[in-house]
Amino acid sequence: MRPDLAPEHVRPLTPDETFRFSCHPGVACFTDCCRELELALSPYDVLRLSRHLGLAPSAFLDQYVLVEQAEGNAFPQAYLCMVDDGRASCPFVTAAGCSVYADRPGACRTYPLGRGAFTTPDGDRHEMHVLLSEPHCKGFNEGAHLDITAWQKDQDLATYNAMNDELLGILHHPRLKNGHPPEELEEEIFQFLYSLDTFRQQFLDSTLTLPIPITKNERQELVTEDLALLRLGIRWLDHVLSRR
Repeated sequence: MRPDLAPEHVRPLTPDETFRFSCHPGVACFTDCCRELELALSPYDVLRLSRHLGLAPSAFLDQYVLVEQAEGNAFPQAYLCMVDDGRASCPFVTAAGCSVYADRPGACRTYPLGRGAFTTPDGDRHEMHVLLSEPHCKGFNEGAHLDITAWQKDQDLATYNAMNDELLGILHHPRLKNGHPPEELEEEIFQFLYSLDTFRQQFLDSTLTLPIPITKNERQELVTEDLALLRLGIRWLDHVLSRR
């Protein structure tokens, strides 16, 4: 990102740069960032949150998620429904902080960084980061100096980033450049990525024909492992898009 094109309070961050940031109850603006926000949820976010709450993913979606299909976007986007309390608060924020902190969404973990990832034509994946230095946030006066790698490790972001990167192949698939998935795939896209319990039930009932080979061990893993099921959904969609 060119510095002269970056929004105000946003600047590119190089891998060797450090920054200070820490959020805790002693910070004057504690939990303010959990209000009046539009929080998009990735498939992995939904997996973690539903498991934390002891809900099936489909039940979590019904109770906590608003699904939108934006014009020009080939994939439906899931947004966390905020509480109608005059401040559009996150349903999981309390006076003591986040009640789902161990499984909070990737965007919450990444802040105050912003991360962008892309794949080049030769198949290599690249990432870039920006620092969101919002003036209302007092957390920039707290904590030790950390670089990007140290921050990501501290926030346990490895799996979140990896799962988001696994989606790049289908999010940027050439067949979706016009912003519209094949009509017969619209429902499957959301089901295979977000409503994993529905996907699993159809898989167990053999009502779906697997277009890709899986081993006996993989089949057994899919019965109980949500992450393996999500990865199968990604592989499945990539296969179906690539053969059309």
